[in-house]
Amino acid sequence: MRIIELKNEDRRMVKTSGLVIAILLAGNFLSGCALLGAGPAALDTFSLSSPASTYSGGVRSGVQLLVTEPTALKAYDGERIVVQPRPTEISYLSGAQWADRLPPLVQAKLIETLQKADKFRGVGKSGEGLAIDYQVQTEIRAFDVAVDNGNTANVEIYARLLNDRNGQVAASRSFTARASMQAGGNDAYANAIDRAFAQVAVELTQWVIDSL
Repeated sequence: MRIIELKNEDRRMVKTSGLVIAILLAGNFLSGCALLGAGPAALDTFSLSSPASTYSGGVRSGVQLLVTEPTALKAYDGERIVVQPRPTEISYLSGAQWADRLPPLVQAKLIETLQKADKFRGVGKSGEGLAIDYQVQTEIRAFDVAVDNGNTANVEIYARLLNDRNGQVAASRSFTARASMQAGGNDAYANAIDRAFAQVAVELTQWVIDSL
């Protein structure tokens, strides 16, 4: 084994370099700890209602309904809660989100609302083994709070009732509802939208019952 004798100035250089490396490593370690410790801020997360109501119309039918996932513009096709400062401007509510992407969340709550009506043999989504008679196809056209209109929640859902046997549209209609905010904070925005959606869900359910 070959032994190299270091001169005094070389020893000082090695010691200095080692100290610099140690400081850099310690700094990187602390930075990593800080990044791991901070993490993203938690968002307020909200769901939607599936209201129960009393519906007029005939007795429970043997119809089975398939509720498809709603279509939506990109602004509504996500988890963010939409706020409109002006009619032509789209923004998102800071620090808040829906519990899922909005289209599947709306789909799930419409299914639950139709099921609670207890007027159909079966209501569900694709893959649940339904012998489909009709499809309820929807489009989310508005699902937001208009800030320039007194913080009013706006929900508009366009629906088509499709006869699955012949592929023809049996009925179609647009449902709209508005609700004013009752307080401040993220929960006030979400609650106002939810109240408007609940009205739409009930009206849509009655419409389906009347259209069959």
